[in-house]
Amino acid sequence: MIAAVIPLALFLFSISLLLSLYRLLRGPDITDRILGLDTLNINAIAVIVLAGIYMDTTMIFEAALLIALMGFVGTIAMTKYLVRGDVIE
Repeated sequence: MIAAVIPLALFLFSISLLLSLYRLLRGPDITDRILGLDTLNINAIAVIVLAGIYMDTTMIFEAALLIALMGFVGTIAMTKYLVRGDVIE
């Protein structure tokens, strides 16, 4: 049962990645582009985790955790730059 669901979930998350990429590239405002990048990061992590479940390996989960951490720090840095004009005071 799970072997049939994972490819479908990968396909749907891939469509979500494309929609997030569209929002990143065509966002009418800089805040929409930051939100699109954050959503793209979350969807990419979901695809990586699903691929790890499908391939039955645990090394990919550590990579997904590192990507999530870097995405969080990147989003915080971009919003600080947007609000203050400088990341480090």
